[in-house]
Amino acid sequence: MTRRVAVANQKGGVGKTTTSVNLAASLTLHGARTLLVDLDPQGNATMGCGVDKHNLPLSMYDWLVGDAPLAEVAVTGASGMELAPSNSDLTAAELELLGSADRNARLRARLDDEAERFDYVIMDCPPSLSVLTLNALMAADGVLIPLQCEYYALEGLTALLDTVAGVRSRGNPGLSIEGIVRTMYDPRTGLTRDVSRQLMKHFGDRVFRTVIPRNVRLAEAPSHGLPAILYDRHCAGATCYMALARELMERAR
Repeated sequence: MTRRVAVANQKGGVGKTTTSVNLAASLTLHGARTLLVDLDPQGNATMGCGVDKHNLPLSMYDWLVGDAPLAEVAVTGASGMELAPSNSDLTAAELELLGSADRNARLRARLDDEAERFDYVIMDCPPSLSVLTLNALMAADGVLIPLQCEYYALEGLTALLDTVAGVRSRGNPGLSIEGIVRTMYDPRTGLTRDVSRQLMKHFGDRVFRTVIPRNVRLAEAPSHGLPAILYDRHCAGATCYMALARELMERAR
């Protein structure tokens, strides 16, 4: 059965796209058939997989609001994962969906029709509560929340949990919190340790054991169009995302 995971946080700069790309690549290298869906019109996940967002014959726009099937839109990204790529055309899709009766459920319908051949669908959401983010949450089985260990991030987490509760009550009652992953983790700072303790206290085993450290090679990888595991398989960021993928797969058993 396909597991659909929305990677979401309404606060930007927390490593959401980095997590989406590297988690999808790591799941693929663990043997899972993985589709990465880039739902951000900035197309950063697309570029991070080595696909030129400026030179796409078809994109998420054509799949979400057009008639193009996923088989024609998807391309093979780095590591062998399949990618539903995005670029600025997706902004127009957002506007078109606003006038549709099924504006928040379009992606779920598309995935219901075409995603059964995948083990995992990882959806990279925009850093806002937009119609695209709501589409991902309506289509998802679970929400994976990247979180930087700082106090402002905790405020954003509260807002996201309220959104998840609203989506449950409005059409996706099975939506769960897949887990919270601590990103840009620096255990040398007291603030990181304090926020981490608060997360463990309030959310318990919903906080992934794996943490993603601040790592130069991890930050460099997108500029080369590669997930960290292909850019430098021995760097701390790459090994941690491989561990996160294993932990996610274990939770799904």
